[in-house]
Amino acid sequence: MTVISKVQGSAALPASDEHRALPGANLPRLSSGEQVRLYVRRLVFDGYLEAGQKVPQDAIAEALGVSRIPVREALIVLEREGWVTMIPHRGAFVNALDENSVRDHYELYGMFYGFAVRRAVERRGADLAQRLKPIQEQIHKEKDAGRLHELTLSFHRAVIDAAQSPRLKTVVRQMTDIVPGNFFELVPGADALERDGTAAIVAAIERGYSEIAEREYGTMLRRQGDLVVDLFRTKGLLEAEAATEAGS
Repeated sequence: MTVISKVQGSAALPASDEHRALPGANLPRLSSGEQVRLYVRRLVFDGYLEAGQKVPQDAIAEALGVSRIPVREALIVLEREGWVTMIPHRGAFVNALDENSVRDHYELYGMFYGFAVRRAVERRGADLAQRLKPIQEQIHKEKDAGRLHELTLSFHRAVIDAAQSPRLKTVVRQMTDIVPGNFFELVPGADALERDGTAAIVAAIERGYSEIAEREYGTMLRRQGDLVVDLFRTKGLLEAEAATEAGS
């Protein structure tokens, strides 16, 4: 599959770049709208689309083999998530990535899962530790990034399930990660942080310390946010913000 060209005005990338593989561009288990959302976020993440640039809706539809309808639906959601701004009669334009927003995103993740694990400890007690311990041990030993990603999702799902709260399950379905793809493949150091973090969480649960488990969850996800900020800065995704601050 050919990915869309990076467009700056009317200039396209060289042909060699037009055919560069884009991970996550074809995920059959996602709906068309979800696939477009991931694709656009990955185009921004990989530098194909830059802050202020118009999102080429027709090219995206053609690249993914979908109609304009799921593209428009995806852009509405992406605007709500802060990735783009929709301007009537002009189209959708990429927003600059804001370091504070990235940090807030993971801070909120930590608050959410911290609350969930506290409720889970209160409602399931020792049963929760018995359920999470085998997953945590696999996380500790796993070296493959794909399998580690699956295990981490299983760990988080087990916590949400144990909290026994339909409201939490509704909220978690609405949460979208900033990093478009396998977190452990794309974010250096995330695997070690996940191993240490889940081990600390399970240790607190085994001792029945719900508040410590809550704190450890928050710490793990906050540190993940630090890694993501470092990665975005390295990739130049936060340069526009830095330039603005320097000129003020």
